[in-house]
Amino acid sequence: MNLKKEQNYMRGALREAIAAFDEDEVPVGAVIVYKDKIIAKAHNQVEMLRDPTAHAEILAITQAAAFLKSKWLHDCTMYVTVEPCAMCAGALVLSRIKRVVFGACDPKTGAFGSKLDITKLKLNHKVKVNPGVLKEDSVQLLKEFFKLKRKPK
Repeated sequence: MNLKKEQNYMRGALREAIAAFDEDEVPVGAVIVYKDKIIAKAHNQVEMLRDPTAHAEILAITQAAAFLKSKWLHDCTMYVTVEPCAMCAGALVLSRIKRVVFGACDPKTGAFGSKLDITKLKLNHKVKVNPGVLKEDSVQLLKEFFKLKRKPK
């Protein structure tokens, strides 16, 4: 896929991350694309739902599966602003998603190369990964969010 298209879809994920930021959630956004169309979009809702599994990736996978009426996301690509954690990486493997494109690496919990690399495990499905798309935008949003969190009240 060409870079311009990749960046366009990542901007959709960034819009979701901004929505999370505005709701005082860690600003992570995701969209899932099938046949050049966004079929799912989500952002973190951990705080709002009081659910540690309510990550943008998990919510987007659920939406895409409902849209496709299938548990498999074979020909789909997820665009997510931050490298998925182990839980989300596992869900992406189980969904059989074709590709994951992400912006910022996550050295604390990233499971596509930063903390661990799920693609190196002998699993029944391999996800193709493309890191660093609009990385600076994703990093800047995270920095701003955590700067505000650390500000004395």
